[in-house]
Amino acid sequence: MKPMTSSAALDLSSIREKLKNLRGQKYWRSLEEVGETKEFKDFLHREFSQNASEFRDELGRREFLKLMGASLALAGVTACTRQPLQKIVPYINQPEEVVLGTPLYYATAMPHNGFAQGILVTSWEGHPTKIEGNDQHPVSLGATNVFMQASLLDLYDPDRAQAVTHGMEVSSWGRFLSVLNDAMQKQKAKRGAGLRILSETPSSPTLISQLRAVLKELPEARWHRYQPINRDNVYEGAQLAMGQPVETHYAFEQAEIILALDSDFLFSHPASLQYARKFADGRRLSGGSRKMNRLYAIESAPTITGAMAEHRLAVPPREVQTLALAIAGALGISTGSAQPKSAHGSWVSAVAADLRQHAGASIVIAGESQPPSIHALAHAMNEALGNFGKTISFTAPVEFEPRNQLESLRQLTHEMSTGAVDFLLILGGNPVFAAPADFEFAKNSQRVPLTAHLSSEINETSAACHWHIPETHFLETWSDARAYDGTVSICQPLIEPLYNGISSHEMVAALTQQPVPSAYDIVREYWRKQNSWPEHERSWRTAIHDGWVAGTQLPKINVQMNREEIVRELQKAKPSSSANQLTVNFRADPTLWDGRFANNGWLQELAKPFTKVAWDNPAQVSPALAEQYHLQNGDVVELRGSGKVLRIPVWITPGHADGCATLYLGNGRAQVGRVGTDVGFNTYALRTSEGFWTGEGVALHKTTQTVPLVSTQLFHNVESPERQVLREGTLAEYKNDSQFVQKTVEVPPAEETLFNPGEHAYAGYKWAMAIDLTTCIGCNACILACQSENNIPIVGKTQVGLGRSMQWIRIDSYFKGHLENPSVAHMPVPCMHCENAPCELVCPVGATLHDHEGLNVQVYNRCVGTRFCSNNCPYKVRRFNFLFYAEKDYHTPSLKAMLNPEVTVRWRGVMEKCTYCTQRISAARIASEKENRRIRDGEITPACAQACPARAIVFGDISDANSQVSQQRRQPLNFSMLGELNTRPRTTYLAKLTNPNPGLTEGGLS
Repeated sequence: MKPMTSSAALDLSSIREKLKNLRGQKYWRSLEEVGETKEFKDFLHREFSQNASEFRDELGRREFLKLMGASLALAGVTACTRQPLQKIVPYINQPEEVVLGTPLYYATAMPHNGFAQGILVTSWEGHPTKIEGNDQHPVSLGATNVFMQASLLDLYDPDRAQAVTHGMEVSSWGRFLSVLNDAMQKQKAKRGAGLRILSETPSSPTLISQLRAVLKELPEARWHRYQPINRDNVYEGAQLAMGQPVETHYAFEQAEIILALDSDFLFSHPASLQYARKFADGRRLSGGSRKMNRLYAIESAPTITGAMAEHRLAVPPREVQTLALAIAGALGISTGSAQPKSAHGSWVSAVAADLRQHAGASIVIAGESQPPSIHALAHAMNEALGNFGKTISFTAPVEFEPRNQLESLRQLTHEMSTGAVDFLLILGGNPVFAAPADFEFAKNSQRVPLTAHLSSEINETSAACHWHIPETHFLETWSDARAYDGTVSICQPLIEPLYNGISSHEMVAALTQQPVPSAYDIVREYWRKQNSWPEHERSWRTAIHDGWVAGTQLPKINVQMNREEIVRELQKAKPSSSANQLTVNFRADPTLWDGRFANNGWLQELAKPFTKVAWDNPAQVSPALAEQYHLQNGDVVELRGSGKVLRIPVWITPGHADGCATLYLGNGRAQVGRVGTDVGFNTYALRTSEGFWTGEGVALHKTTQTVPLVSTQLFHNVESPERQVLREGTLAEYKNDSQFVQKTVEVPPAEETLFNPGEHAYAGYKWAMAIDLTTCIGCNACILACQSENNIPIVGKTQVGLGRSMQWIRIDSYFKGHLENPSVAHMPVPCMHCENAPCELVCPVGATLHDHEGLNVQVYNRCVGTRFCSNNCPYKVRRFNFLFYAEKDYHTPSLKAMLNPEVTVRWRGVMEKCTYCTQRISAARIASEKENRRIRDGEITPACAQACPARAIVFGDISDANSQVSQQRRQPLNFSMLGELNTRPRTTYLAKLTNPNPGLTEGGLS
């Protein structure tokens, strides 16, 4: 059966006109929907999730009965088939702290992009099964992102490197140490003149100390740092503005007006978890608050942050600088030249006036991709607004002695090319894949007599090196790391290394120490020598228990602005590229980051925000650009720039800036593992040192090829002209009439139902969930948390294309407004757990039913796979196991240990869905009954709510009038999705509110 792809021809000019003529709160989810393509109409005519049905052709009565008979027979077989036998191995000597059937929780930290994120890991009998945020950690605040959730799958990945290899032949750690000793003896005679160490950005105090010790012993050696998503521009901008590299900290909870200059601070910033929480707190209407912050965003491609903005401008990258200069000029900041003219003069004036009016309570933040001059200009604007010391503070940088990583890598490749390097040790990363294309890192590394790579996977760099050493996962080793505010975490292992991996601490120690000490001894000895704790042993154990070391935050520092230097830098700005040529943006992939997660099936299958494309990374282009080049989704184009060529399909993205294309980094891997190899397109091939974040002067040529792309944006469409699924309004509307949402809600009489009156009576708990659309940022963390908690398998690109994705939560994106710059609203959709559940009425075997606490439960052993319940569910939240997806995902020996033992692994032929994490409810019920008390409010947190950085999801007992969820449901903004159907869902929503500038409301967000 052909996979479903969004390849229908789009008449963009017709779509644009239709959107201009829309009136009122009319939402749309895709260009196909607005264009009413044949493909979209076919979707609407199918009862099940689009293409989820096995049979698409119309059938006669005889054929229908024949096929139904076969399918029912098959359903009976699959429901009764014996599952494969599994061996149970008992403990011989059970550890004292382990109680069978009871999980343990350990605090540690995950290093990501040079910074630590505090986490709490659930372990069952020595096997980590779930990662949560550490709610005591000052930066993660108990939240997680998609990368933290999915890192668990990386731990158990059967494609991880499992042995030391030499020339891709299996060798041993002992043989490598012998070669290493010979090399280091030669380097000691030369004072390390031929030794080069290349690492990513470390924040481990212990590792930094080790590397400094090596350089002290071998003073001619060099330590280079490079990672493809780095903060060079941030530090250089601070150096330019204040004469020193600093870490800038933003108090979003105190900011009333925020201006983001191509900054996705809610998702990709090192402190994004903290910032998302603080930003959401500034918008949350709770405790009688009627105040909201206001966000302005200037960006080229839609981002998580831009979607939350009241006013967003979609402009090409060069225009970001023009607008920043114009706003600075309107604030009275001299830029040393005539103020540039902008086509958005009224927008600039309104933003500047709003910032001035909220001086001392505002923030201007620039993104990592912006040049140093814009970062310096943002600092100047914050100083002029009086934000320093109020919403803005500074500390020393977390990175050790920040230096330009691009120039450091350039120097290394030059030295390799000239034969100056005898031994290159690469600690992590993948520079062969991710270095700028013009550096030719792989070619130059072949001139080095000895190269060794420490990494958890055999990747492109490993294949180019003489030696590869398997690296431990962060959950397998001892280490330490600093968070964005400088807070140190002692990282403890939760499991013995699965594949005899070596940690970076042990690898660096091997350069100068034999025998090599353990990572535990190295880290512990470093902290013992610091003499920072009066009682070392007690403080050491406290730090391990808590997951972070109190008092290690970096102290705040005072800075002095140097505006003259900023002016000189701004005057060096290069002229824009030709109007006939394109600019390309290189950005971190929202699911794969820089490519290190390419072999992670959870992240490959996670639909990307806005496009909802899975298992691919097409070039995003604007509708106007698509019209100019006569492009449709999936058309392959050839991009040429700086002597490099990239062939890649395109995706037409509403809200994308004209004159540019956005390329996500990280896919197109040639060597990584069975999941990620040859998936997507290698956009690093076009990324050069001169166009590291923004490549100008790129030529685009349309080819005759097309690539089928899978997007889930059309799936599970419950919107129709007669239904108002989403509710939103402005803060002014709410203040004027707090009941404006309730006036749009139809509440049918309770007796208008097929259920018998009083059929569902609840004497105890009544579980419910409320989701605040005002604070939901659409980051997808809830989806990955649910997948990890509930053993949900991946299905692959083909099955996703057939509408068979198994994720229990989806996030629907609704657009409103013009094609060029629509507003976006995100709506997480789990099971509604309806009181009058349509699914329960039609199940012939009673597999879906109500329990005594109001949960709509699914009895897997009863289900025979008729799928009547899915057909009757208006919310389309039920998932059917067409194939035994878990067999390939979770029956791999290493992956079995990852499974949550409290959740059944479903067999094929059964329906499954969100359960409100019923296993967590049961655990809390048992604990409370032991103590002869009721379950406390907040004692149960489903996985989705626990992961949410913005705390947009609240769960609890509505029989308790004082519970948080009861309070949420009493708010006038509360509404039920499709409440007019009288399903009485237990999951309800708070309408989305925005706080637009009254002077800029005309025309939506323009």
